[in-house]
Amino acid sequence: MRDRTATLLLAAVAAAVPSAPAAGPGGVPPAEAARRMAPADGLAVRVFAAEPDVRQPIFVRCDDRGRVWTIQYLQYPNPAGLKRVAVDRWSRTVYDRVPEPPPQGPRGADRITICEDTDGDGTADTFKDFVAGLNLCTGVEFGHHGVYVLQAPYLLHYPDRDRDDVPDADPEVLLSGFGMEDAQSLANHLTWGPDGWLYGLNGSTTTCRVRGVEFQQGVWRYHPGTREFELFCEGGGNVFGLTFDDAGNLFYSSNLGLFWHAFQGGYYLKNVGKHGPLHNPYAYGHLSHVAHDAPTGGPTTGGTVYRGDSFPPRFRGRFLAGDFLRHTASSWELKPSGATVTASFRELLLDSRDPWFGATDLCVGPDGAVYVGDFYDRRTAHPDPDADWDRSNGRVYRVQALGAKAAPKIDLGALRTEELVALLRHPNGWTADRARVLLAGRAGRESWAALRELARDKEPRLALRGLWALHATGGLDQKFAEELLANPSEHVRAWAVRLLGDRKAVSPRLAERFAELAKSDPSIVVRAQLLCTARRLPSGQALPVVEQALRRGADVGDPVLAWLLWWAVESQAMAAAGRVTAFFAEAENRDRPAVRANLGRLVRRYAADGTAAGYRAAHTLLAAEKVTLLPDLDRGLAERAVGRPAVGQGGLFDALAAPGRELPPRKYDPLASDLADVIRAAWAAAPGDAVRTRLALRAGVADARERVHADVSGPNTTRPARLARLAVLEELGDTACLPAVLPHLASRDADVQAAALSVVARVGGAEAGTAVVRAYPALPAALKPRARAVLFGRADWAKGFLALIDARTVAAADVPVEQVRLLALLGDAPIDAAVRKHWGRVSPGTPEEKLAEVRRFRNDLRAGPGDAARGKALFAQHCGACHKLFGEGGTVGPDLTTTSRADTAWLLASVVDPGAVVRAPYVPVAVRTDDGVVRTGIVAEQDGASLTLVDAKAERTRVPRERIESVRDLSASLMPEKLLDALTPQERRDLFRYLQQPGR
Repeated sequence: MRDRTATLLLAAVAAAVPSAPAAGPGGVPPAEAARRMAPADGLAVRVFAAEPDVRQPIFVRCDDRGRVWTIQYLQYPNPAGLKRVAVDRWSRTVYDRVPEPPPQGPRGADRITICEDTDGDGTADTFKDFVAGLNLCTGVEFGHHGVYVLQAPYLLHYPDRDRDDVPDADPEVLLSGFGMEDAQSLANHLTWGPDGWLYGLNGSTTTCRVRGVEFQQGVWRYHPGTREFELFCEGGGNVFGLTFDDAGNLFYSSNLGLFWHAFQGGYYLKNVGKHGPLHNPYAYGHLSHVAHDAPTGGPTTGGTVYRGDSFPPRFRGRFLAGDFLRHTASSWELKPSGATVTASFRELLLDSRDPWFGATDLCVGPDGAVYVGDFYDRRTAHPDPDADWDRSNGRVYRVQALGAKAAPKIDLGALRTEELVALLRHPNGWTADRARVLLAGRAGRESWAALRELARDKEPRLALRGLWALHATGGLDQKFAEELLANPSEHVRAWAVRLLGDRKAVSPRLAERFAELAKSDPSIVVRAQLLCTARRLPSGQALPVVEQALRRGADVGDPVLAWLLWWAVESQAMAAAGRVTAFFAEAENRDRPAVRANLGRLVRRYAADGTAAGYRAAHTLLAAEKVTLLPDLDRGLAERAVGRPAVGQGGLFDALAAPGRELPPRKYDPLASDLADVIRAAWAAAPGDAVRTRLALRAGVADARERVHADVSGPNTTRPARLARLAVLEELGDTACLPAVLPHLASRDADVQAAALSVVARVGGAEAGTAVVRAYPALPAALKPRARAVLFGRADWAKGFLALIDARTVAAADVPVEQVRLLALLGDAPIDAAVRKHWGRVSPGTPEEKLAEVRRFRNDLRAGPGDAARGKALFAQHCGACHKLFGEGGTVGPDLTTTSRADTAWLLASVVDPGAVVRAPYVPVAVRTDDGVVRTGIVAEQDGASLTLVDAKAERTRVPRERIESVRDLSASLMPEKLLDALTPQERRDLFRYLQQPGR
């Protein structure tokens, strides 16, 4: 063993360190904070650990000796030893390198600390770091003779076989590739699942690429025996905290609702614009969060199901979680609802009555008490990675039953195997869980007989514990598993299915049993797991299960089962297309509710595949029921995307840094002739139908194109029909349609004009741009912004518009700066010169790193009220030398009185990025004179004899013209950047309160 013990002279430290002071304005000392708290009836709360021993805790977990381990997240929010290369508007960051794993990598400030109550008074009195110097550590779990540690980008295992709380060696790297872009969204919360897999979460704004699996948010898992890694389910927002109930259901906490019930292979809500789409483009939907009856105050953190045995009985099985924005912890009753549960708010577990309280994590201990980690910070949102952080605070509270006595000392790791088996019957779920994990680490055959007997227990909770432990120790064979498939408990049957399915293939006999269960099992819980498992099995074993579910159809109305069934169908759609299409096309199946519910999706899926095999499958299904499936065929053909680029993180970096960048063209096979014939016949039967017309154009039916052009231009075409045809051409038109479309730019119907503009925007062509420029002056005012956007998308069209301004047919002032920026994106020198002439210097947009600053400053402005009187003084000090407001101030820069001051986003962007838009009179110049001196400033006055500059301090300099060698525009504004950085958050609120007062 490598000795790293640092002697803790606790008595000396206690004597040397004074008691912790109040935590600044609004914060209170730990004991006072606990005294103010209001726990639920029948409970009491006390400080278990606090500063200076514990600071900024984000995780709490009890080990086999009943001690509380916590992560002190002191390195947050920036990793040590790395440099930022790029930052986007959401503060997602790219660093200069991937750090090495500890201890070789940069040494950070995070610590994994063991808090122990040695005298049994309910308060920790001994503190020891298991490991320090970590760099954004977010998860800890115990097992396999050591400690698992999560520190992005790595999952690590520190060996500690002698259990002396000192690592025996450097950690083993088990996984790498977890994303690091955002310290608020890192992989987190290691937790053992009942199945022997180690589960974890990943937040919303980091992209992981682990063993070839790319994902952002969701639940992942790792098996220490087989070393397999899987994405268990995808989506859910920014997630922090996962837990299992007595039935083994996995719930994870989120900022998108209360929490999610995780089904194996499920898809959950994602903010597509910010985080990217689901990685299965054929999911076609997602599961919803657990339905609940009361609003939550903010992100749910560290949720855990109470499976302890010391709280009042009403708490058993409840979901307990932190509510970060309400500064509370809440208690929710869970009730079965179809395949999932619903949550009903029952009471606050803990009302802190303190705006600094921020519950980060909750865990149940060996005596049934609940430990609550409290970040204790005056900020409830942390958008600013460069803020002056107060890392001096943090607490862990112990919530216990009134009158509860301290638990006796325990050491489960020292127990014999038969004693651990006996603990599986313990009323506290924590004890049973730890016993199972320890048994898994020993993996001995001597426990199997006893575990089989426990798995046959009539009480489902105990039977599950026996099953899970038997599986974890390697003793679950297929014969015994088949016996459990007939168990009276639906949860035992479901878990037998799941554990067998995790092997990714079963015996022929078990495959038959799965199909029988899909046909006849009365439990929706079992049927749900069968559909999840079917996606993991070979087609020959999966399809009988899926087909029985489709025949049964009883679950088509259940919102969970409906999607699980589609995902099971979709997983086999291409792998076994012949069998799948034969089943769906069979006459006796067509009217089955589940078949009808999924038939359209399946046609869409095949069409979207864009391959000959997909087209054949779609044609087979269309032969069975053509008319109702045409919209699905059309949608699928529109979505063909064979060979598309990887999904990646939504809106991150390269897409935003290059707004004009085009994705590679979509590739797909030509439409099969038999499918094209079906489409041609369908269109001929109803040529006025919009869906059939789109399909005909996709199939290249020449008659259809001519008919659409005739309908668009025809004098007798009704208004709705004309608009419908223009909508078709917006998607599928080409330059051949322009003669029919362009005359409508002069229509008296604004909707028709708008539709024609949309077609022109997509189709292009020089004559189209000329037509829009010609029509522009007479367009309705409401339509002109759209017309400008169309014209500013192409350089030759934009030049035509600029000619209107040069001719004074259109006023430059009519074009807002936001649209002028579109011109800057074109990168055309003559256009840039025209922009500078008419509007000044305009950049293509605010860089992403500055958008991140705007976001964090806006958070400061929302945090409280400002004082206009104090703000006026700040304006005079920092702004008044150059800018006038309400008649007071200088004239170097624009008068702010008449600007869009009420628009906070605009005002912040103007201050943070003052060089993005500089109006023509205020573009700074550099003047070089014949003596080599360069003077900068704004041209305040000029005549034939001289040029007068004024600088940022309002100082004026007259330069004779005969001395001037050159004058050139500067790229930067005279207004200094980082102006707001010099102010405190309250000063920013004061300044903006003054700036945004109504005109007077």
